Amino acid sequence: MSMMKKHTEGEKFERMDFSLQVEMAASYENCEFINCNFAELNLSGINFMECSFVGCNLSLAKIGNTAFRDVKFLDCKLLGLHFQDCNKFLFSVDFENCILNLASFYQLKLKKTSFKNTSLKEVDFTEADLSASLFDNCDLMLAVFERTILEKADFRTSYNYAIDPEANRMKKAKFSMSGLPGLLFKFDLEIE
Repeated sequence: MSMMKKHTEGEKFERMDFSLQVEMAASYENCEFINCNFAELNLSGINFMECSFVGCNLSLAKIGNTAFRDVKFLDCKLLGLHFQDCNKFLFSVDFENCILNLASFYQLKLKKTSFKNTSLKEVDFTEADLSASLFDNCDLMLAVFERTILEKADFRTSYNYAIDPEANRMKKAKFSMSGLPGLLFKFDLEIE
């Protein structure tokens, strides 16, 4: 068996099931993970820098002190991930065509984060900083926005959200007319 590698750079991993006791390096830089399985794995303390995950399953993985620095997720399942447990230093992620249901970004700095065609059902954004973030065609059913910074965030193509403008910082946030009921829900109005 090979020794645990401390640092892996510029490698591509395809169709690997890391749950089958595949040794993981302590850090990955500029690596691609394609159709790999990390479900329920303990990824605590591992550093991912400038990596991309495509078609991967990371659902219920443990990510305590895991570093995601300039990491892109495409076509991934990321159910129930507690991103607030990550290493917060230089934390930077983008999501496209992902399932992020039941994830938590509690108190995280997520300025300019891009969420595209992503399911964000029941995601906890409490006290997160989502300034200038893009929510492009995202389902935000039962997502929690409480004391969240949403200044300049763009929700124009997203749907199913309920965001209380009095409980969040929302200066210059963008919404479509069809999204107005999601901002007025607490007043129990009938909008036609």
